[in-house]
Amino acid sequence: MISTLTCLAVAIYFEARGESVDGQMLVAETIINRVADERWPNTVCEVVKQPGQFSFYSDGKSDRPRDLEAYATAVLVANEALSGNHMYGNALYYHTTDVRPVWRHELQVLGQAGEHIFYANTKDCRLPTCSPRPVPRPNRNN
Repeated sequence: MISTLTCLAVAIYFEARGESVDGQMLVAETIINRVADERWPNTVCEVVKQPGQFSFYSDGKSDRPRDLEAYATAVLVANEALSGNHMYGNALYYHTTDVRPVWRHELQVLGQAGEHIFYANTKDCRLPTCSPRPVPRPNRNN
C-alpha cells in the first residue's frame, strides 16, 4: 500500500516539478482541498488516482520519478502540505497554460503560479474549501 505522503509527492513531482516551491505547494493544496470536499474521494491517493483527473496517472507511462532531486523537493513540499503548512489557497482545479479546458469557463480564476492556473467554484461553494479565511484541513490519514 502506498502512503499518503508518497501519493502526494508523486503527484507534485509529475504535475509541477518544474515549478517553484510555491507552485508545487499550490498543486498539493488543490489535492488536499479535494480531499476536504465531499464531491471528491476522501483520501489523497484516491483523489490522485481518480479517473480523468491527473494525466500522469493514466498516461500509460511509468509513475516512477527519474529526477531524484526534484522528487526530494516534492517529498518535502508534500510533507509540509500534509503537516498543515500551506498557502491557504481555495483551489479545487488547475491546469497548465498549454491547455484550455472547457470547464475553466464555469470557474473563478484564483491566480497563476508559473505555468499553472488555479480555479475555485464560487457558484457551488462548500466549506471548508471555499472559506474566505484559512481553515484547518481535516485529519485524514489515508
